Amino acid sequence: MKSRLTIVVGKAGAFSFLAGHTHEVSGPVESGALDIDPGNPSRSQVRIVIAASSLKVSGADEPPKDRPKVQEAMESDKVLDVTRFPRITFESTSVTVKRQEGATLDVVVAGRLTIRDVTRPASAPVHVELAGSSLIANGRFAVRQTEFGIKPISVGGVVAVKDKLEIAFSITAQR
Repeated sequence: MKSRLTIVVGKAGAFSFLAGHTHEVSGPVESGALDIDPGNPSRSQVRIVIAASSLKVSGADEPPKDRPKVQEAMESDKVLDVTRFPRITFESTSVTVKRQEGATLDVVVAGRLTIRDVTRPASAPVHVELAGSSLIANGRFAVRQTEFGIKPISVGGVVAVKDKLEIAFSITAQR
């Protein structure tokens, strides 16, 4: 499986328009399993595992001198706590087909997302293209850090990261 995950962490707070940066974090999918039933896609199943320590601050909107501090904060016990909680997982509970046209599908994948050993429901609209023995799936969804026991980091109480995280993914798999 050749796949990536990108998380966009916005800024909030009284002076967020003056200071602070949007952070972009990206990393590979460590492992996963896709059990796709082309004849009945709603019976398909998805399992994805991400090594929390593999997530890296991309620096897309980040001054180079800030990247190490943001990376350290993200890996710390205040956010992902990668030492105690090394994996982020997603397991599907249902796949709902919204549109199917030949080898192209638009589905909603619902399931359980686990971060820091806290599991919450999550769902994402996903665009899937099946071609021979390969599959390409792209989607995006949002989660709130507080739902997983993470308090959004604040600097001086006037600039903070948003509670809501925007997560985009691209999954490429071979049979």
